[in-house]
Amino acid sequence: MRFIPTPIVGAYLVEPELIEDERGFFARTYCREEFIAHGLNPNLPQCNISFNKAQGTLRGMHYQAAPHAEAKLVRCTQGAIYDVIVDLRPESTTFKHWHAVELSAASHHALYIPEGLAHGFQTLQPATEVFYQMCQSYHPESAKGLRWNDPVFAIDWPLPNPVISKRDSEYDLWEEGIC
Repeated sequence: MRFIPTPIVGAYLVEPELIEDERGFFARTYCREEFIAHGLNPNLPQCNISFNKAQGTLRGMHYQAAPHAEAKLVRCTQGAIYDVIVDLRPESTTFKHWHAVELSAASHHALYIPEGLAHGFQTLQPATEVFYQMCQSYHPESAKGLRWNDPVFAIDWPLPNPVISKRDSEYDLWEEGIC
């Protein structure tokens, strides 16, 4: 695997190295030892799937507050997404910055998201599936979110008029110290 740093401190694009032959390919998508060697949280015991019927579906911007902050490894297993992270760590040099990558079933890439970042995505194709590995179990009392269109972050989403849940569309705008 190749670990490519993103502009957000501690977040990495993870590219599997495909071993190809006439049958297709084989690739490792996770290795505890390699995550440890790169200083990443290797404890990813919970897995989730998000299936999204419509192109333009937007989910986010979600995070879990401390003490249940979660690292995630996100991969698109069907279709394609515009995957967005926002740094909410006040001590970080990239605090309040956002970054996006396109993840697709065709690329096989994943995004490693460290604790303290908000995460969301917009589907670029219909019938898109996203697979998450999480370092924490879900704790409803710690589940938080940011408004997807908050002017403080000014995320440049690729598709207009997103399909979005009521909850995600009604998160509060950013206020200092909410994390």
